[in-house]
Amino acid sequence: MEKKITTPLTEEKVKELKAGDSVLISGVIYTARDAAHKRLVELLDKGEKLPIDVEDSIIYYVGPTPAKPGQPIGSAGPTTSYRMDSYAPRLLNIGLRGMIGKGLRSKEVIESMKKNKAVYFAAIGGAAALMGKSIKKAELVAYEDLGSEAIRRLEVEDLPVVVVIDSEGNNLYEMGQQQYLNSLK
Repeated sequence: MEKKITTPLTEEKVKELKAGDSVLISGVIYTARDAAHKRLVELLDKGEKLPIDVEDSIIYYVGPTPAKPGQPIGSAGPTTSYRMDSYAPRLLNIGLRGMIGKGLRSKEVIESMKKNKAVYFAAIGGAAALMGKSIKKAELVAYEDLGSEAIRRLEVEDLPVVVVIDSEGNNLYEMGQQQYLNSLK
């Protein structure tokens, strides 16, 4: 089932999303990869303010390519998500509601998602140019020294993603595997 959501991604909106749903996201999301996540968690450890408000936000695990003339951003394909797994629970605990990436997540991240009512979306790997077309505006907000891995505030329109793990812990990767195995019987 295709659903359209607009940020902020509140707990109520998250509860409506189920593993397997196709979703078009519009509104503001942030980019961050492992180097930026490390810095965010270091700030939390020191009790300092983060450069972005993660409450009811979505972080897209992406290191976009430079923008071509007249474009807000270059290709913007997802990064492998497990690289953020050691940091994600800390951000989920302070209100992060959504993550966009590709690949599996750790048990700890899934448990934190269930506890904090969050969702994990998969973006389409290999379709970076298509993903980039949904990004209408990109603004660098923190860690410019990280280059493509700096934190950016993106304004997106109908960014296509799929709910892989919902707030109840239902996991599309496991469900799909089970359906395949059942079809062999």
